Amino acid sequence: MSLKPLTDAERARARTKATAARAVRADLKARLKTGKLSGAEVIENSAGDDAVGRLKVLDLLKALPGVGEARAAGIMTAVGIAATRRVRGLGIHQRKALIRHLEDHHAGPASE
Repeated sequence: MSLKPLTDAERARARTKATAARAVRADLKARLKTGKLSGAEVIENSAGDDAVGRLKVLDLLKALPGVGEARAAGIMTAVGIAATRRVRGLGIHQRKALIRHLEDHHAGPASE
């Protein structure tokens, strides 16, 4: 199936929308990194924001303080979430398991 060609105006609107979504995700990651926002809060409140819903769970975890590539991959494996899964694609049981894991194993700077 081929996509219809976009007009210049449609392309500009799409570019603006994509830029805004990237800015939202960058701000979210910065707030996660500083501890102003927890991973559980993002997961619980992601339904209303499409930009947040499109964030990969792996990237969300890597934005948490003290969590790098290896630890994020370990969390994904422990909870049973595929590496390519996005926040909006998490099932109810995956959401609960991930939130529980984060609360139990990743206290973060706000609670230290």
